[in-house]
Amino acid sequence: MFMLSTSKQRPPSIWKGKSLWLPRRAVTGLLAALRKARRQQQLVSKRLLREDTEQGGQDGAEVLPGPLSEDEVLELLRGVQRGSEDRKGSLSRLRRALQNKETQQTFVRLDGSIRTLVGLFTSSLADVQMEAAPALHELSHSSDPAVAEACLPVTSYLLTYLSGHSVEFTELCLYTLGNLVVESEAARKQLLPQGIIPVLASCIQSPHEAVLEGLGYVLSQLLQAKEAPTEIIPLVLDSVLPQHMLRLVCSGLKAGTGAAVEFAWCLHYIVCSHTGSVTLLSLGALPALASLLLDLASEMPQDPPEGLELLVCPVLRCLGNLLAEEPGSEGVARDQRLLVALFLILQAFLQQHPFIVQESLWLLNNLTADDPFFCSALLSLDLLPALLQLLPCSQMACVLVLTVLCKAAAKGPAYCQQLHQGGTLPLLLPTLALPDPEAVGQGLELLHLLFLHWPEAVPDFVRQGGHQALEQLQSSLELQERAQALLDMVGQPQGASTFSPCMATLPTSSWDTPPPFPPPAL
Repeated sequence: MFMLSTSKQRPPSIWKGKSLWLPRRAVTGLLAALRKARRQQQLVSKRLLREDTEQGGQDGAEVLPGPLSEDEVLELLRGVQRGSEDRKGSLSRLRRALQNKETQQTFVRLDGSIRTLVGLFTSSLADVQMEAAPALHELSHSSDPAVAEACLPVTSYLLTYLSGHSVEFTELCLYTLGNLVVESEAARKQLLPQGIIPVLASCIQSPHEAVLEGLGYVLSQLLQAKEAPTEIIPLVLDSVLPQHMLRLVCSGLKAGTGAAVEFAWCLHYIVCSHTGSVTLLSLGALPALASLLLDLASEMPQDPPEGLELLVCPVLRCLGNLLAEEPGSEGVARDQRLLVALFLILQAFLQQHPFIVQESLWLLNNLTADDPFFCSALLSLDLLPALLQLLPCSQMACVLVLTVLCKAAAKGPAYCQQLHQGGTLPLLLPTLALPDPEAVGQGLELLHLLFLHWPEAVPDFVRQGGHQALEQLQSSLELQERAQALLDMVGQPQGASTFSPCMATLPTSSWDTPPPFPPPAL
C-alpha cells in the first residue's frame, strides 16, 4: 500500500536562469530578470552590453533615445558611408539610435542597411569595427524576430573575430552570437555548419575572464535549444569543452566566478539531456563537484555575497542528477562532510534564497536513495533537528524532507527509534493538515513505517491527537484508504475524545519563517 518515492532526476525546466556576475561593462537591465529566470524557468533571455548608457532622473533610471523617422535613419546611414572624418561620429550616433526598438525596425527595413553595417564591421579600421560591433549587438538584442533574423549575414564574421586581438571586441562578438542563438533556430542551423563548437572549444582556453564568461553564455544558449540533445550536445561531447568546463567550474572560487556560474549551468543542461552523463562521469565530475561543494561550504560566510547562489544551485543539481545516473553514490566518496556541507549551505541561504533549500534537499534525496551510509550519517551527526525544521519552508521542501525521512525509516527499527526520539512526530502531525496531497501522502507513508518498525511511537502519536488527524483525512478520496490503514494500526484509543488535534492549534504563521538552526562543524 505504501511506496517510497523513486523520482531522482531533477527536471531541467524548473528554477533556471542566468548569472549574476557581470562582464567588465554593465549588463543593462539584467540582474532581477535573470535571477528570476534562473530560479523559475527555462532561460531564453538575452544580454546587453553598454558602455555609455545615459542616466536621468533622481533614481538614475536609464534614458533611451526616442524613435527616429526613416529620413533620419537614412541620413545617419549616409553619414557612415561618406568615408569622412565624421564617419565614426555618425556610426556612434547610429549605435545610440538603435537602442530604440522602433528605430531598429525602421533600420532593418531599409534596403542595404544591414549590408552597410556588416561592411563597417568587417572594416580593416579597428576604430570603425569597434563602433559597428555595438550597433550589431543592439540589433541582436531585439525582441523582434525580424530584427534578429536580419543579423544572420554577420554570423560567419562573428565566429572569425572570436580569435581577434581585442578582449573587448571578442566579448562583444560572443554576446552578439549568444543573443542570436537564443530564439533563432535559423541562426543555430547556420552556425553549426560554420563550426561554432570547434571555435568555442578553441576560445575556452583563453586566459581572459570576460571572454570565458561570454563563451559560457553562448554555450548555455546552445545547450538549451530544442535540438540540443541530438544536434549540439554530441558535438560538444566530442570536443575538449567538457573537461575545460569542469575545470573552470571547480576553480571558480579561486579564478573567475562569473565564468564558473555559466559553465556550471552548461554542465547541468548536458546532464539533463540524458546524453552526456556518461562522459561527465568518466571525467570525474562526481568527485570533482563534491569537492567543490565542500569548498563552497567551508568558505561560506555568514552572509553570502549576492550571486553566489547562482553557482551553488547548478552545482547541487549536477551532483543530484549525476547520482541519479550512478545509483548507490559509488561515484562519491562516502564522506560525512557532504551532509555537513549541505546543511551549512542550507543555513546560509535559507532566508535570502529559499529556493536553495529545495535544490539541497533534492541532492540529499539522491544521496540517501540507495545507500544506508548517508541515512545513518544523517542521524549520527544529529542533523535530524535541522532537517525537520525545513518542513515548513515550502510544499516541495516538505515532500522532499518527508521522502528522506521515509528512506531512513525504511532501514528498520533502529532508525525508526532515532526518528521517534528525535522529535519527528510533533513536526510530522501538522503536515497531515496541509492542502497538498503529495505531502500528506508522504507523511502517511512515514507514519506507516514508524508504526511498523517502532510500535512504541503509536501511543505518543495518539496522545498528540494523531487519531483525530487521521479521521479528518477520511473525507479525502485520494487519501482515505491509507488513512484508514493507519487507523487500523493505531486502534481506537481510550478516552480519545479528550485529545485535541495538534494541527487545530498550530498557528498558520509558524509555517512561514522557520527558526534558524545551529550550524554543524565542517
